[in-house]
Amino acid sequence: MSTAPGPTSHETQPPVSIDELLDRIRAGYERIEPQDAYEAARAGDALLIDIRYAALRDRDGLIPGALVVERNELEWRLDPQGSHRLPEATSHALRIVVICNEGYASSLAAQSLHQLGLHRATDLIGGFQAWREAGLPVE
Repeated sequence: MSTAPGPTSHETQPPVSIDELLDRIRAGYERIEPQDAYEAARAGDALLIDIRYAALRDRDGLIPGALVVERNELEWRLDPQGSHRLPEATSHALRIVVICNEGYASSLAAQSLHQLGLHRATDLIGGFQAWREAGLPVE
């Protein structure tokens, strides 16, 4: 009789590449283009969250009105029920647009926010670089 525990669910799943993982995650929500994110933020219908690290913000600038929340603090700052939430994190119905440098890390971050019940969280296609290339405001 074996006393070794059986395989856990993560051990029985085949490995997945980051590209496959991103495809699966992105299939679960609608991503947003820079111009649409800009218009939604201006209309007060979306909260822009910049998760880029400081060196990229220093190098490339900031999106006016976007809140800077480094990736390692994102869930704590945006959980409406959390003790460390930002004042803007008022509801699970809040529309959040996560922005990273090129639109990859932001997809993983948006998925994490979905797990917290922030079902309107999305991310910016192409990230900050696409925002800038679209000629949208940067300071």
